[in-house]
Amino acid sequence: MATGIRTMRDELTAKREQLHRIFEEARDGESYDYERVKSIVGGPNAVRDEVKRRTKEIDELAKKLDDAVEAARVAEDNRRALEDDRRPFAPPPHPATGDARAVQPKSLGRLFVESAAYKGMVGMNGPASVLDIGASEFKALFQTSAGWSPEALREGRVELKPERPVTVVNFIPTSPTNQNSVKYMEETTFNNAAVEKAEADAYPEASLALTEKSQSVQKIAVFLPVTDEQLEDEEQAEGYVNDRLAFMLQQRLDLQVLRGDGSTPNLLGTNNVTGIQTQAKGTDPTPDAFYKLFRKIRSDGFAEPSVVFVHPNDWEGIRLLRTADGVYIWGSPSEPGPERIWGVRVVQTTAATQNTATAGDYATYSALRVKRGVEIRVSDSHSTYFVEGRQAIRADLRAAVVHYRPKAFGTVTGI
Repeated sequence: MATGIRTMRDELTAKREQLHRIFEEARDGESYDYERVKSIVGGPNAVRDEVKRRTKEIDELAKKLDDAVEAARVAEDNRRALEDDRRPFAPPPHPATGDARAVQPKSLGRLFVESAAYKGMVGMNGPASVLDIGASEFKALFQTSAGWSPEALREGRVELKPERPVTVVNFIPTSPTNQNSVKYMEETTFNNAAVEKAEADAYPEASLALTEKSQSVQKIAVFLPVTDEQLEDEEQAEGYVNDRLAFMLQQRLDLQVLRGDGSTPNLLGTNNVTGIQTQAKGTDPTPDAFYKLFRKIRSDGFAEPSVVFVHPNDWEGIRLLRTADGVYIWGSPSEPGPERIWGVRVVQTTAATQNTATAGDYATYSALRVKRGVEIRVSDSHSTYFVEGRQAIRADLRAAVVHYRPKAFGTVTGI
């Protein structure tokens, strides 16, 4: 499989370079004019058709490569799991039956509400209230304002406030760790002295050196005050609170993976990793600047970009690029258009810094190491919560993000 992936990567690189040469030939300042292309016979329409054909080939091949890389990763994970004599992602067996499928865990919120400790804190109901309505109250016209209001049941739907979805971590390999930091060795010296020598001549001396690198596990945390009555009286409150607290943590983690400055307790995000590639847009058309960054990642980092994160405002300018005669390069407005640039998958997210795109071989040279996933705890011991009938619902997670090869990542600035 490795040989097939390598062949596809070579073919993809060649196709990208061929397409890039066409655009270079058509380049007219910061725009493109297909009239300038002389390497393709038939005029602008023939050039346009050829660009579409080549772009489609690149997208299809890039998708096949992504699928092959993912299949290879899954196969490797399963192989390692079998070596450890365990099945990957298997739930723990039921303590009585031994059947993993029989385990149906309750949410933490439900376990708390049903616990003896919580029920023991619930006080007795107060005295009932009686509302006495005299006959004189009905002297007015018997209408809605003086009679019954129409009964209306509230729908179960809760419309959530628009928030940035979690997307970045979906493209980073995730695995657990039981350490409070992730340590690994990085080759910092590679002096290849290999050279042809005549018989009996002295061999040249090479040199190698390794340096230990480390990324600390950091904690992301949040808490929410909730009354006893809200948890007890409203069935949806439990699930809503659980889901939103977990989302808050994951959303913050998503941002830190790209933009964390690495100063404790922040994670070290891609944009602030020392030694990554950089490419200023300058006077280049935006697609050219992306291609130049990808070329640096390939020729200097010897890696293949797997994804590029772009702010939606920045992608807008790329999606609306047109030729001199008004034809949209990224496809007709009636079509969704490819979410790729030079065959590399594009992810639009506001987690990306505006005017700066971040790309890299996340599939091979990054990792999200999770010390502890989302954990939720509940207590009334915070401040005066006990006498106020309130609960502090606390949620946190602990993780580290690692970029093993800095030169496999980079940014395009000034978009």
